[in-house]
Amino acid sequence: RIWKLKGSPSWNSYTEELKLSAISDYLSGKYSIREITRKYLISSHSVLLQWVNKYNSHREIKGTPKGRASSMTKGRKTTWNERVQMVLDCLGNGKDYQRTAETYEVSYQQVYQWVKKYEDGGDEALKDKRGRKKKLNSLRRMKSSFK
Repeated sequence: RIWKLKGSPSWNSYTEELKLSAISDYLSGKYSIREITRKYLISSHSVLLQWVNKYNSHREIKGTPKGRASSMTKGRKTTWNERVQMVLDCLGNGKDYQRTAETYEVSYQQVYQWVKKYEDGGDEALKDKRGRKKKLNSLRRMKSSFK
């Protein structure tokens, strides 16, 4: 007997209107989760329940863009001053990491990490310490040891 594996589903996109209609049907109590997911062609029960939880938490319900738009894919070099500004903006907006990431075109994860570093060590903690230069004296000592 040959078993075929089912391919993983592709990323589905849903309009804001569809999401709100499905949430409304769910909250009305007139339909089961199964009926709603079939009616609106929602990929799974958990997707619907995530929308409902988001709605009940008074968070904005947005349509899903075509071709998964992920803030993880955004990345660019930033200066220390930019990082400080992003953190201050994020804190000023009640730690809205997603909005800050979208505004500055950086990843959600990066904004989260910068805010965390800032809270632990102030703006100095936001400096990039990779590739730090050695002090001139230690370079001279190293150079003389190779002779």
